[in-house]
Amino acid sequence: MTIIGTVDSVWRYPVKSMRGEEPEELFLGYAGVYGDRLFAFTQAGGPAIFPYLTGRDRADMLRYRPRFRDAGGAVRPPNIEQVERAAPGLTPLYADAAALAVDVETPTGEVLAVDDPRLRGQLGDGLTLIRSERALTDCRPVSLFALQTVAALAEEAGMLVDKRRFRANIYADLGAGAAGFAEDGLIGRRLRIGERAVIAVVDRDPRCKMITLDPDTAEATPALLAHVVRGHEGKAGVYGAVLVEGRVRRGDAIEVLD
Repeated sequence: MTIIGTVDSVWRYPVKSMRGEEPEELFLGYAGVYGDRLFAFTQAGGPAIFPYLTGRDRADMLRYRPRFRDAGGAVRPPNIEQVERAAPGLTPLYADAAALAVDVETPTGEVLAVDDPRLRGQLGDGLTLIRSERALTDCRPVSLFALQTVAALAEEAGMLVDKRRFRANIYADLGAGAAGFAEDGLIGRRLRIGERAVIAVVDRDPRCKMITLDPDTAEATPALLAHVVRGHEGKAGVYGAVLVEGRVRRGDAIEVLD
């Protein structure tokens, strides 16, 4: 086992395509990060393969800030102690809907429940709110992005680059000697992150319009995506599948197991 870096920060996105939150810890489950992309809005008449309303359709979704009402209780499954005492395989339980209730602060400062019709009215016509205990991610359950890749892209493209543009679950610091895109070399390997969680790094992350959007203002910088397409086959960061469920915290070691 080799320690290759540490966790810089952990993130989840309670409502798909809205602003993320940075809790102290995440629970990595087989179905994704606990509480991540728990809600999404679908569009009437949208393609069956991807019916969701996202920042690609409406950039200012990033200016909506979702929050769990019970911020502490919504971080981990209610049976976390039993899960961590057992051998890998005990199923973590999702809390009931009331315990995972989400409110959304709109760009004007109004706070609405995620299921309030007034929120849907602000976002557009023909929308349906869905809730899933499986994270409604675009691809794999967990995403990881190295700080060194953020720095490399900023230098290559000649612009300031905020790491939050990449909407990862785990931002990793791979150390002063690591080059940008070093995480690409982890594909096909298993990582232990923290005391228990293990992920298999399975693929590079294909990028879209979302990375062009400023995470605070939603203003677009198309040149960033154009650079990633030209220089990196349109991919940045990696996806992982969870092999052993567990908690991940800021500062946790990241180890290569094989």
